[in-house]
Amino acid sequence: MEPSDQESPKVVETSSNISNDSSASEKGEATRQQQQHQSNNRYALTVDEVIEQHIGALGLAQILHALLVSIAWTFDAQTTLVSIFSDALPAARLIATGAIVEGSSLCGLSTHEWEWVGGKTDTIVSEWNLICQHKFLVALPSTLFFIGSLFGSGVYGYLADSWFGRKKTLFLSCVLTFVTALAISFSPNVWVYAFLRFANGFFRSGIGSCCIVLATEVVGKKWRGQVGQYGFFFFTLGFLSLPLMAYLERKSWRNLYRIISVLPLSYALFLLPFAYESPRWLLVKGRNKEAMVVLKKLARLNGKQLPADLSLVDPIPTRDSQTSSSENFWKTKWAVKRIVMVMMAGFGSGFVYYGIQLNAENLNFNLYLTVAVNALMEFPAVFIGSFLLGVMNRRPLFSNSSYLAGISCLLCAVLSLQRVTRAVSVAKWLQLAVEAVGFMASSTAYDVLYVYCVELFPTNVRNFAVSLLRQAFMLGASAAPLLVALGRDSAMMSFLVFGVASVLSGVVSLWLRETRNAPLYETLTQQGKEEEMGN
Repeated sequence: MEPSDQESPKVVETSSNISNDSSASEKGEATRQQQQHQSNNRYALTVDEVIEQHIGALGLAQILHALLVSIAWTFDAQTTLVSIFSDALPAARLIATGAIVEGSSLCGLSTHEWEWVGGKTDTIVSEWNLICQHKFLVALPSTLFFIGSLFGSGVYGYLADSWFGRKKTLFLSCVLTFVTALAISFSPNVWVYAFLRFANGFFRSGIGSCCIVLATEVVGKKWRGQVGQYGFFFFTLGFLSLPLMAYLERKSWRNLYRIISVLPLSYALFLLPFAYESPRWLLVKGRNKEAMVVLKKLARLNGKQLPADLSLVDPIPTRDSQTSSSENFWKTKWAVKRIVMVMMAGFGSGFVYYGIQLNAENLNFNLYLTVAVNALMEFPAVFIGSFLLGVMNRRPLFSNSSYLAGISCLLCAVLSLQRVTRAVSVAKWLQLAVEAVGFMASSTAYDVLYVYCVELFPTNVRNFAVSLLRQAFMLGASAAPLLVALGRDSAMMSFLVFGVASVLSGVVSLWLRETRNAPLYETLTQQGKEEEMGN
């Protein structure tokens, strides 16, 4: 009976206090509920916060992962630039005297009066006699390759952002690159060769965009620029390997294609399975548990452990109302305006970057030496770009690199003039040096713009945006072979156009937003609101 007697006063007391709205017990209960609510949400963090607070902005795990996915850039470079050697104009000589003659001098001669120095299997030009009235057919395969890359970039961007993911898209791109590169080596004529180059460009276009997104989405904001440069280092290795492979297989352009076809398949089968899918993409797709598994593996490899009660903040609370990435993208005004500016800058950068490389044959130097010099200049471009991304803002770094590349191309145009060549004995050496500096600057601008684009757009459309940038690169690159073919008759004109295009791409970038040390957002809505508040 005593318990009843004790409960009664408590009930009365509580009732009285409630009516007076000053109950200490009610306040205590409210405080406890508030603390419990805070405790339940204490470890609900975004991916950025998990990386910065618990995994580390850059550790062994992120370095190894970035290196692993960036290796694929090697095959991207080889597939893209192999035409410098396979489609080159080889030397010819007169049968009677043995004198070396240029391709343009062969047009008035009978086929019995001259021969190719290295035989007919050196390049597609010698095998199918793509000279004189057929000389512009040489530009067709490379142009179609870049047009294929243009279309493929959009397809792969959609696949990587939607249901396929970054890692599976990279695997698919590597396997299909192998298939088409191998098929090219069996081309019976230039038309089949051009079609297969188009297919090869289409299928390889997923490599670069997936690699850079996979590498940068697992590091802290301070290191995104530097890690984004890893891929370009491997691209340079692939570029540098081409002169060696082309020299060893200088008697057969078909064997050259067979060699480069095997490498992406080996990578896809034996190395890529050890890479992680992007935790940001997994989270956006509602696969929270899988995202946590990836983050835990990264933390463990860095010698750390995530809190047991840690959870991830879902960036899309109401998933049923979400439309597809592409529909959201084109309905968002700020994103559309931004991608237009990015693509305009990308068109000029791609046009100049690939144009300078393909235009190497129009310099008065050994082709293997010139390509090797250009490839070597990629190394300082990568290291300088990596350093400057850590200390400079993205926008001025890109624009100033574009200006330097443009000025160098304009100087090459001046040094191409015959009266300058005759007046200055070392003009051709100066031209090689200036061209190398211009290529280094264009390479820096090209690399920086990739990293810049990654930071300009959120996770749910990031791969799509990078793919659109890649489309712009490829659209510019597709126009470059035509100008290179024109440069065989007028080297000055080709360098002049490249110079003007590079300067204009730098000017366009002035309308882009600065992103250095900015967070990576997850959705278009989130980024739009945060940037508006920031403004």
